[in-house]
Amino acid sequence: MSVIDQQPSPAGLVARAKGILLSPAAEWDKIDGEPATIKGLYVGYVCILAAVPVLAALIGQQIFGVGMFGVSIHPPLIQGIVLAIVTYALSLVSVFILALVIDALASSFDGQKNRLQAFKVAAYTGTAGWVAGVLNLFPPLAIIAALGGLYGLYLLYLGLPKLMKVPQEKAVGYTVVTIIVAVVLFLVVGAIGGAVAGMTAMATGGLAQNSRLSGSVNVGGAKVDLGKLQAASEQMQAAAQAAQDGSGKTVQAVPGETLKVLLPEGVAGYARDSVETAAGGVAGLQGSSAKAVYAKGDDRFTLDITDLGGAAGLAGMASALSVQSSKETATGYEKVGQVNGRMTTEEYDRAAKTGKYGVLVGGRFMVQADGSASIDDLRNAVNAVDAGRLEALAKSSS
Repeated sequence: MSVIDQQPSPAGLVARAKGILLSPAAEWDKIDGEPATIKGLYVGYVCILAAVPVLAALIGQQIFGVGMFGVSIHPPLIQGIVLAIVTYALSLVSVFILALVIDALASSFDGQKNRLQAFKVAAYTGTAGWVAGVLNLFPPLAIIAALGGLYGLYLLYLGLPKLMKVPQEKAVGYTVVTIIVAVVLFLVVGAIGGAVAGMTAMATGGLAQNSRLSGSVNVGGAKVDLGKLQAASEQMQAAAQAAQDGSGKTVQAVPGETLKVLLPEGVAGYARDSVETAAGGVAGLQGSSAKAVYAKGDDRFTLDITDLGGAAGLAGMASALSVQSSKETATGYEKVGQVNGRMTTEEYDRAAKTGKYGVLVGGRFMVQADGSASIDDLRNAVNAVDAGRLEALAKSSS
């Protein structure tokens, strides 16, 4: 009787998992010769261990939330449960598909086609990832759980040629091809899970679409204006709806030729070298830009005015999040913050003598200077663009 049969025991499952993880070569020898059924392997092993990472992730996300860089989000419970169920189902299906692939490829590498043996390989190869998945209880350790899954590739390398009776000289090729297929399979499963998560988020979000957010919350040391954040989200939603079915008002981007007039002919001793404009859109969301290159000796930089148009809601989110950050490097710095009430980005590399300075104006226009010049010259170039006229354009075209 196999260790895992149609009447599974906790002791048998633990013994098998311990053996395949700690002494895989010897354990594969046992697995090779023991009787089993696909149903028994599913019920007594796969269905139990595959639930470990899924349940751990669900509990961990509800307790600790998910996120990074100081931002933590607690997904709605319903959304989390739906995603967990879908992920679990996909895990079970992926084991069966991987077994089919292993069986189908066997003859191509002079091995013996055997559906049951192929399923043994697929089932026990997942042990490392499933056991390591318990670390999903604490989301910051989830990356370690993912790395634990890589050990499964080693288990595959040991068990595949043994159980499928592939000649030693062709074992490596068989393993490599199977690994490639397995990686693609897992990426597809992840993509499907992500798509389901997105649809679930939209569905659960719709339950609360009439509620209003107010006040602020501190995230990673920055104050987030919840009212502004919701307003920006609604702006993006309205733009997307208008693009989809023609309802609502589509925000028209300011023509590039209009923005071109705001680019100065010269600034800080730099002469304007060339000017170009562009405009375009996707799914009804329009945008435009005008940029010019300025030169003085060997120094050159580009001054760019970009109208986010229908995607201005993204700019509103940036304003709502009002994040302030700074970073020092061995040769320069980067910082983001509010200057005169406008979101501003600044970075400079003293060794390369290159930098970037940008300001968000009117909630939708990004004015940015980027190139080989002093940070003061880049800042002066941005300030040379008439912010008042841009703010007026934002009001008149929204």
